[in-house]
Amino acid sequence: MLSKVIKDEYIQLDVQANNFEEAIRKALQPFLEADVVTEKYVETILEIYEETGPYIVITENIALPHATVESGAKDIAIGFTRLKVPVTSGHRTNDPVKYLFPLSAKNNQAHIELLSELANLL
Repeated sequence: MLSKVIKDEYIQLDVQANNFEEAIRKALQPFLEADVVTEKYVETILEIYEETGPYIVITENIALPHATVESGAKDIAIGFTRLKVPVTSGHRTNDPVKYLFPLSAKNNQAHIELLSELANLL
């Protein structure tokens, strides 16, 4: 499934971000431009981050920005953003973050499958 939903336009290299919030916004920008997610989807990710901390930093250097399907996911997609300079997310053991894999899924089954396949890959 991963190879079918990652597109060249979702891959960004050497992106400059001043902080973790900006890194999330920039990682999801290609999804907004492709109309894969709504602005609400991005804002929901940031709200959850503010409320619960860096839940999306899944292992050393890697974050997986995503939210629930109901938060504004319109289609299935996965992206890759490599930051030029790593940023701090606030995670005790996995900071700094250098790689972001934003994802969107239009239903819960696809959401779980994408997360599972990416976790296995990583």
